[in-house]
Amino acid sequence: MANLNSPVPSGRWAARRGTLVVLDELTLVYVDFGGGGAETVAHVREPGNGRTTLMWTALSGPPTVVRVHGRGEVVFRDDVRSGELFARFPAEADEGQGSARAIVVVHARRVSDACGYAVPLMEHQEDRQPHADYFNRATEGGFNAYRARRDHIATSLDGLPALPLPLPPLPRSGHWDGLRLAGAPSRA
Repeated sequence: MANLNSPVPSGRWAARRGTLVVLDELTLVYVDFGGGGAETVAHVREPGNGRTTLMWTALSGPPTVVRVHGRGEVVFRDDVRSGELFARFPAEADEGQGSARAIVVVHARRVSDACGYAVPLMEHQEDRQPHADYFNRATEGGFNAYRARRDHIATSLDGLPALPLPLPPLPRSGHWDGLRLAGAPSRA
């Protein structure tokens, strides 16, 4: 969820400026980061499913809710398309973002809005940094160990395959170079 009226986006992508990009009128991409479960990845990957919805709401100013309904696909680190897709993100999206697990491509089928009258008014004070700070201190081995001990990373709550563990290493070219974890060897 993101605040539509905030000068700085808030919600899932708030601490990750620039990690949601519109490719064309019906295609959006965003970076999937570690730190939570993998339900979206699992259900997008589910054969015959792939449905996903992105939602933004106005937490200040005029009330509104906007949703993008569509089908998604997950592009993992070792996919040949990952470098090309990540090159579409601004540089600020990959600076020290070592917890990037994949890119999710959303092919929109419907864009809808609603009144948003039930959404409470809130004020954006600042972005939170602990998530980025924690993962930026992690080594690739530490990040893999973190994922291995977490429930519902390799599989979803209902047993669907989610993320491959251990994750493939970060690619050696393109924007992903900026995602090098602390302690990982240079890719130059």
